[in-house]
Amino acid sequence: MGSFVRARSDEQKAQRFAEIKAAAKRQFAQRPYHEITLTTIAEELDWSRANIYKYASTKEEIFLALDADECHAYFQALLAALPEGCGFGADIVAEIWAGIASAHQDYFRLGEILAGIIEINVSLERLVAFKRGYYADMSAFADRLASILELDRAHMEDLITTVYFHGVGYVSVCFRSPLMAAALAELGIERHEVDFQRTMRDFIAMCLAAR
Repeated sequence: MGSFVRARSDEQKAQRFAEIKAAAKRQFAQRPYHEITLTTIAEELDWSRANIYKYASTKEEIFLALDADECHAYFQALLAALPEGCGFGADIVAEIWAGIASAHQDYFRLGEILAGIIEINVSLERLVAFKRGYYADMSAFADRLASILELDRAHMEDLITTVYFHGVGYVSVCFRSPLMAAALAELGIERHEVDFQRTMRDFIAMCLAAR
């Protein structure tokens, strides 16, 4: 456990927590959520569980913070790729949006466990902070979409949420667990391969056309 150096400044504490989130993200890419624990995260970092407890009391607190990072990065990428006054039509917006969604699939993967596991196992204070950031980011993108495509702003948040849940559903097919794959193989059912970006593009284009 010699690699852990106690953080004293706020900057050092933020860096330690960033290391914890990075370890959790790596493990989430390699194993099911239920197999990830504070112990597995501590072991990867060569820390003790006590060291982890200085920054988070549950793994859900870590994953909520990780989801907040992924969410912010997703919306910031959308705002950067769809600048005010760009003049893009709906088809181009759908293509760009789908590309960014594909590049941020971890955000959608976390959505599978967000409401039913993560959010119900954190403090109200942490959840309020998370929701504050989410709604600020979503509102900014809703404003941008309405402006670019000259659509009714009142419908934009529903549109963004609809696209999100479509992505959450489809990314689970792309990241099917080894156990699920084994079950399908046992039944002789061919695994359904999904082109996530193409599927998202077609769905977003359909939603925009309906507006």
